[in-house]
Amino acid sequence: MDPEFTEIGASGRWWDAESILTMMEGSVAPEPPVTVSKMSGVVLAQGIVHLTYFADHRGRRAWRSSLWRLTETGWRIHFHQGTLAGRLDQ
Repeated sequence: MDPEFTEIGASGRWWDAESILTMMEGSVAPEPPVTVSKMSGVVLAQGIVHLTYFADHRGRRAWRSSLWRLTETGWRIHFHQGTLAGRLDQ
């Protein structure tokens, strides 16, 4: 995760790297797997990729979009957004 990471969650909540890591530290049990489909990636510029996909987590469905950038230590997520959706075809 990029130190400058931000996220607008499907709930509408704004997150940064510190708040995500703090929330994850409080997790006791592992979450069930997320079903992912319709994944697509587009190179926007050298070292910048836009990834989109449809995610279903226990019936909570969302379109997901993230920006990744290549750093000296590898690929890091820089921004992520989730938008709730009803069905896959919506």
